[in-house]
Amino acid sequence: MKRRNLNMIIKKDLRGLMNERTILLAVLLQLFIALFSSFLMVGLASMYDPTTLERFSGVRYGVAYAGADSDLEDYLRSSGQIVVFPMNLSEGVTLLGERKVSAVIYVPDTPPDSTDPVKITLYLLENDIQSAIVNVKLKAVLLQYEQDLRDIRESRLDIIPIPLQFPENTGGSTFYEFIYGLLIPLLVFLPAIIASALVIDLITEEYQHHTLETLLSTPMSLHEVIWGKILTCELLVPIQAGAWLVLLSLNGIVIEGIVPILIQVMAFSMVLILIGALTALYYRERTAAQFIFSTAVVVLMIFALAIPDNPLNLVARIATGSAGIDQWVILGVVGLVILLLSLILYWYTIRASRTALSGG
Repeated sequence: MKRRNLNMIIKKDLRGLMNERTILLAVLLQLFIALFSSFLMVGLASMYDPTTLERFSGVRYGVAYAGADSDLEDYLRSSGQIVVFPMNLSEGVTLLGERKVSAVIYVPDTPPDSTDPVKITLYLLENDIQSAIVNVKLKAVLLQYEQDLRDIRESRLDIIPIPLQFPENTGGSTFYEFIYGLLIPLLVFLPAIIASALVIDLITEEYQHHTLETLLSTPMSLHEVIWGKILTCELLVPIQAGAWLVLLSLNGIVIEGIVPILIQVMAFSMVLILIGALTALYYRERTAAQFIFSTAVVVLMIFALAIPDNPLNLVARIATGSAGIDQWVILGVVGLVILLLSLILYWYTIRASRTALSGG
């Protein structure tokens, strides 16, 4: 392959991408999200684990208490995070609708030592972020009251339960599990998936617009045309993924090994891009190629995630600084896969170039 021909294809495709407003808006949207990622972390982490909301709120919320007197009211008052307002149920629900209280708790007059269950009713506003925070704050208090009821009714047990031994809490936070175990791997691999789908569009449009014959009428070979488009898409991966990592770092998220992460992502993205290029060469039609490729990617992801050292897990370990020499072993294996796919692509472009000029 001639470097000059590859540069011509890369420049041509980059100019075309710069003129595509949809792609530019998608890139700008990703950068905008990353710039304000510190705010988005709160909402995204709450979807992953609602208990993370508690750490972002030091406000004391008003809760209406209705029903029978119980130790639960004392627990609520002593929690230090809730202001209790005793009142009847209808008044409490009315104030909740007017947002003058954050929740309403109704406790029935069932005695703690009764044989009937104590059915406590909690009223919250639907689809409200404040309700999610209050729900988290009330959870610990309700669990404490539940344990009291279990202790009172323990004498009625005719079967001795088997105690379960759980490992001690190491002090880790699900908030950081979400960031390093899910968010960062997904963000850095998103450009790889976009680039692999983009290479299909770049190749199939040459067939559908009948411009491939013009390119091949020059001293340029089909192999150079395809590799120019592959390198164009591969070039976008470190730019986007690197921007994500840098902007996340600026938002206070410490990421170890940014360069090794980019190397791994570029290697895995090259595998996806080569598969996308082979799919586009075989089908030569965008809709069919994108459908088959998307299906193949889903199958590959299922198999990949079943492996302990899968790409997402590997990136998470590198980001936390816990990856060892095995990351380079995995990189070597991925390199062999890239070499194999490159040889298959070379063989197939030779075969496809025989029919390209004839339109077959």
